[in-house]
Amino acid sequence: MSTVICSCLLGDNARIRLKLSKILHQEVSGLYPQEQSEDAVKVCEVEVKGCRREFFANRNDLELSIGMPVILEADGGYDFGLVYSTGAIALRKFRIKGITEQIETLPMLLREATEQEVSDYTEIRKREPEIRAACLERIERHQLEMKLVDIDLRLDQQKLSVYYTATHRVDFRGLVRDLAGEFKARIQMVQITTREEARRTNTQGSCGCALCCSTWMQKIHSNPFAEKPQLPETMSGDNFSFNTIGLCNRPKCCLGFSRTNGKNGTGHGACQQNGWPAVGTIISVREGSAVVDGVDQQKKTLWLRYVNTGQKRRMSLDQFNNLAGRRQGGLD
Repeated sequence: MSTVICSCLLGDNARIRLKLSKILHQEVSGLYPQEQSEDAVKVCEVEVKGCRREFFANRNDLELSIGMPVILEADGGYDFGLVYSTGAIALRKFRIKGITEQIETLPMLLREATEQEVSDYTEIRKREPEIRAACLERIERHQLEMKLVDIDLRLDQQKLSVYYTATHRVDFRGLVRDLAGEFKARIQMVQITTREEARRTNTQGSCGCALCCSTWMQKIHSNPFAEKPQLPETMSGDNFSFNTIGLCNRPKCCLGFSRTNGKNGTGHGACQQNGWPAVGTIISVREGSAVVDGVDQQKKTLWLRYVNTGQKRRMSLDQFNNLAGRRQGGLD
């Protein structure tokens, strides 16, 4: 897996995410009625470092806008973030996440960040390569079998979070003492999964788009695809692992949104989606019967397998429609 490219809040990727959020608010904010009463806790969604979006209570009734830099209540201190969604959309996301019972205990959004605080945050981010190098040097000194993924020094510089992956339990007590003495801050060691590691890379997947987990997904599931063994040949005619496995070495999140029906789009007579034939669709051709063996909508191609010979043929959607149309019309 690649290393973390940019998990900060002031990079180009973060600006793109905020722009998309603005478009979302402009397009669909009128679809959701204002369900909160005036005396209810107002919820807002804030993006913090590491491509994470958390919910905070706007008890001070601040006038918020998408992308506004704000100061957040943190564990015994304060931190920096950018407003990601507000109003009815933030409330709906909060309810979808299923944590509505925690609304009274949400941390507070304290105030809008000043220019000096934004500058301080930028300076902290510039120090991160130095902090990361110091952490790596001490991990090597203590001969710990762990992979350093990312570090996060809070805006008040009172807490340093170290994110790592490991295949087994790690005794990092000596490491924590060294880091606390070096940075004069409380050290938090956070073991994360490979999915969380992929989100923090904030990079592009094999499709050329930004990772789903780094952009729009609200929650990363540990195993969202229990039916993975049924999927490999439904995405392409050939069982290439890069078609199904993401940077996290787990099934791609997008696979869960590629099914056409409850049977993963397989089986004779399955319905079409977006004009594409479902995998398993059988048509009659000159050589006998043929089965749609795989569909790749990104490359705009599909694979046809002849039942009698087992031979596979790759073709475009137009070629398939022409072939199927001629047979239905009795012209072939």
